[in-house]
Amino acid sequence: MHDLGPIQQSDPTMTVELSSARQENVARGIGLRIASAGSFSTMAALLKLAGEQGVVAPEMMFYRALFGLPVVLIWVFATGGVGVLSTQRPLAHLGRTALGILAILCSLQALVMLPLAEAATIGFTMPIFATLLAWLLLRERVGRRRWLAVACGLFGVVIIMRPGGGGGALPLAGVIVGLFAALGTAGVTVALRQMRETEHVATIVFWFFAGSGLVGLALLPLFGSVHDGETMALLAAAGVAGGFMQITMTASLQSAPVSVLAPFDYLQIVGAVVLGWALLSTLPTVNTLAGAIIISGSGLFTAWRERVLQRERVITATPFS
Repeated sequence: MHDLGPIQQSDPTMTVELSSARQENVARGIGLRIASAGSFSTMAALLKLAGEQGVVAPEMMFYRALFGLPVVLIWVFATGGVGVLSTQRPLAHLGRTALGILAILCSLQALVMLPLAEAATIGFTMPIFATLLAWLLLRERVGRRRWLAVACGLFGVVIIMRPGGGGGALPLAGVIVGLFAALGTAGVTVALRQMRETEHVATIVFWFFAGSGLVGLALLPLFGSVHDGETMALLAAAGVAGGFMQITMTASLQSAPVSVLAPFDYLQIVGAVVLGWALLSTLPTVNTLAGAIIISGSGLFTAWRERVLQRERVITATPFS
């Protein structure tokens, strides 16, 4: 009786088929990640337009959850059924949701206070804060090259801020809120590293959407107002785009590793620039473009370095036969 492993390795045709399947999965993951980036850019642009009509951050969060949750529910039922919604770690979900709500409120407020391209670019300082939090909370070792990437990313933020630029400088409050959003998102990333060991991804996504919707509903009496049909249409479309973004982003992780997919997230900056020009008649400044290049380079280097370190850990942990 033959073992299937050696048969597969000795059959060139089967080896080619397996290699082709892996390539197709990676290609599918990349395609989904590109769709996710496009959905994010669309959602951000629509919310920015809604902000121009007087919609504030708590309202954006509520309507994003309200119109995005049905899309997420369809995905949840299609992937695992209602049983996926049960959890054995309610407190972990509560903490993750609370941190995520703070992050998304800061992110939406930054979107209100800053131009679209600048808000999107500052959001990509998240890998910088993820490195810092992993060092502080998880006691991960951070080498000199990753510290250099962190420093370069922060330098990119300074360039975008345009200090001393007079009327052309970005509002400091908006930049600080955007950085807090990136910090909160980094905190969520660190929390998810541990939650995903026991929790289904669909469970995490659903309870976050549900929690943010409930908090947004509670905030409506304080911050909400009546909006016209055009504004509500913008919010509805943004919510659907946000739900689709969450699905495609999560599905991409099932087909390809994060290190392969991470570079395609930076298409969000391209989308923000294009949609900012097409819908809002705004173009990024030279400072913004230069800062975006530096921040993107910092994030890409961090992702590449993490991939290298993971390979080294696997080699170290693999026993010799």
